[in-house]
Amino acid sequence: MDLLMIPSVGFFVLLLATLFLVGEMLVKTRGLFGVLGLALITSYFIFHNTGEHLIWIVGLYVGGLLLVFLDGKFINDGTVAIIGVIMMVAAVVIPAPSIVYGILSGAGLIIGGLLSPLFLKVFRSREMWSKVALKDRLTSEEGYNSINSSYDSLVGRTGKTITPFRPVGTIEIDGKLYSAVSDGEWIETGVEVVVDKVDGTKILIKRVEE
Repeated sequence: MDLLMIPSVGFFVLLLATLFLVGEMLVKTRGLFGVLGLALITSYFIFHNTGEHLIWIVGLYVGGLLLVFLDGKFINDGTVAIIGVIMMVAAVVIPAPSIVYGILSGAGLIIGGLLSPLFLKVFRSREMWSKVALKDRLTSEEGYNSINSSYDSLVGRTGKTITPFRPVGTIEIDGKLYSAVSDGEWIETGVEVVVDKVDGTKILIKRVEE
C-alpha cells in the first residue's frame, strides 16, 4: 500500500478504477468490472484517509458516479454527467498529499473515463448514452426517410426550366416548381430537361437529348 505514496502509482490506480467503473456502466461483464473498480477506488480512499472528512469526500465521489450513471441511463445529454465527473475529480484531488499528486489523480480519473468506451469493441453494450451516440438507424422501415420521397419519385421525369441554370435554377414538372441543379451545364429558360438523379434533397437535371 505504501506504493500509493508515489504520484504515478496513484495516477494508474485511479485510471484503472475509473476505467472499470465506467466500463461496468457501458458493457455487460456480470459485475466483474464493478468489483475491480470498487476495490481500486476503495484502496485509494483508505490509503488517503482524511479522518472525519472521509465520509463526505467518499460521498462526493459516489454522488458524482451516480450522476454519470443517471445521465447515461435516463437523461442522455451529457450535462449531468459532466457535473458528476467534476464531483469525482474533486473527491480524488482533495485528499491528495501534494499538488502534483492531485493533478495526476484528476488526470488518471479523466483518462480512465475516456478510455472506457474501448470495452465496447469487445463486450456487449448496455446501451448507455444511446441517444447521444445516435446508434438508432433512421431507416424507412422504422418510419424515417433520409430524402424527400416526392423528390425520389422525380427521377426520370421530364420538365422545363423556368429560370436559367448557372448551374442552379428552377424547373417545372406537372405544374409544380422545384429547385434543381445541372451538372455544371448552363441551360436557358424554356428548355426541356429530365431529372437524372436525386442526391439527398438536391435534384440533378440534364438537358433532354433531341
